[in-house]
Amino acid sequence: MMASPHDTLARPLRDLRISVTDRCNFRCTYCMPKEVFGRDFHFLPLHDLLSYEEIARVTRIFTSLGVTKIRLTGGEPLLRRDLYKLVAMLAPIPGVRDLTLTTNGSLLAAQARALAAAGLQRVTVSLDSLDDAVFAAMNDVGAPVSRVLEGIAAARDAGLGPIKINMVVKRGVNEDSIVPMARYFRDAGCIMRFIEYMDVGTTNGWRLDDVVPAAEIVRTIDAVMPLEPLDPNYRGEVAERYRYKDGGGEIGIVASVTRPFCGDCTRARLSSEGLIFTCLFAAAGHDVRALLRDGSDDEAIAQFIAGLWRVRTDRYSELRTAQTARQPKVEMSHIGG
Repeated sequence: MMASPHDTLARPLRDLRISVTDRCNFRCTYCMPKEVFGRDFHFLPLHDLLSYEEIARVTRIFTSLGVTKIRLTGGEPLLRRDLYKLVAMLAPIPGVRDLTLTTNGSLLAAQARALAAAGLQRVTVSLDSLDDAVFAAMNDVGAPVSRVLEGIAAARDAGLGPIKINMVVKRGVNEDSIVPMARYFRDAGCIMRFIEYMDVGTTNGWRLDDVVPAAEIVRTIDAVMPLEPLDPNYRGEVAERYRYKDGGGEIGIVASVTRPFCGDCTRARLSSEGLIFTCLFAAAGHDVRALLRDGSDDEAIAQFIAGLWRVRTDRYSELRTAQTARQPKVEMSHIGG
């Protein structure tokens, strides 16, 4: 096993987010706006995607470099056929301590049991409001809240917990849903996470005025359900944690805009066609698919990955300005957030 690499800011490589598809059945306005990802948009053909065998191989190489957390993402990962088969290949890999999935939940009800049986440990479900009109406006395909709630219930029944719920908060769109979401999922035993609207990619028309700051989100909830801060579970944890003072569970706040956490970022991202990105806000990735398909051995691929990590300097959120927000960046739907 090669020594775990550290980047130029002494950050270790610990987390790998794997996008299994660039397709999604939602058109959320902050991620895949219909004006760009319309009927004429060309998604990747199947032969360009990494096969499950290739994903498993590169995952084994990443774990040999110190990665312990694997998260499957998309697009919408449950659109990839028989995803449980990939889960079954990843779960037994030595070094994988946490195998999770982020999904919009719309297809989860039919797949939760098979995913759990294959070895998936937890799910995170994206849901931006309990109000059908607000949610439909945000997902922009008219998907009802009930379909996502059915998926969450199926995941709970399958033992995929604790379940986390991600809500992207956008000014003038869904900030009125903050307290109802907190209350509902507190009572449901889920961990609610509120995410500041971010300038990922270049198609979502991000403006700083659209951001509801973390401090405002905490104040809004604290006013009706008092909160107190919690320590992080581990170095590099993205969400700032708070618990309800009455002992009724916890929430998390992901404050990439107002409280950047670049200094402890330990995450690499693998796109569905085999590009490695060392930052969510990167403009370009590094092609590992070519090495997987040209006969390179695992040692050569490990050296390639470690070399990328050792020269990593990324700290976009700490340096963000109105100007950098307009620079070309990979779309979130391509590398899974």
